[in-house]
Amino acid sequence: MTDQIVITAFLAFCRIGACFMIMPGLSSVRVPVQIRLFVAIAATGALLIHLWDSLLPYASREPVVLAPLIVSELLTGALIGLVARLYILALQFAGSAIAMLSGYGNMITQGIEEVEPQAAVTNLITLSALLLLFIFNFHHEIIKALVNSYTVAPPNLLFNPQSALTDIVDTLAEAFFVTLRLASPFIAYGIIVNLAIGFVNKLTPQIPIYFISLPFVLTGGILLLYLGTGPMLRLFADAFVPVTIGR
Repeated sequence: MTDQIVITAFLAFCRIGACFMIMPGLSSVRVPVQIRLFVAIAATGALLIHLWDSLLPYASREPVVLAPLIVSELLTGALIGLVARLYILALQFAGSAIAMLSGYGNMITQGIEEVEPQAAVTNLITLSALLLLFIFNFHHEIIKALVNSYTVAPPNLLFNPQSALTDIVDTLAEAFFVTLRLASPFIAYGIIVNLAIGFVNKLTPQIPIYFISLPFVLTGGILLLYLGTGPMLRLFADAFVPVTIGR
């Protein structure tokens, strides 16, 4: 009986731990691996009572049966965390485009969520979105998705790569469509400003148009960021559950 308890808890830890290692926020390079491990263990202990009946029938000591289950649980948990992370990566991509189009792409700072240096505007948008998701308890939605996943994908149904690839492609498509709509004012601003500057440069080629136009581009970009960041983050939070958990 003790062996069954340990194996059942380990199977639950495989799915939950793999999700927590990849999900946005906890997977940041700023969070030590030990903290992620302890959080995953604590969440496994808290959720095990809800998952006991779903996992106990598959707590076999046979390596031939247990090894595929462990691999399948790891991949299933990683898929749930990856789906949520792709949504954040789509916003990070949109933030890089916003920084470039509003004239702040050259202001590079140390990344907060990632190791690579990023524009300050991208860091601001990404960090604000992450804080918003945690403030509104959207990480609880990921935990609910983990619990509900045992109904949709029980351990006896091993990981299906084709279905996982379909989920990833659908999430990428929806996430980038959402972030493209959120960044559309900045895209329109960048097109209009660069087109106007190009016309002025053609009309008066003797003027150093770059040095004259840069303050106006930066001023317009900061005003657009001031007016549009709040609604953009609100719409981003509203679309988190439909895009990531809703599938």
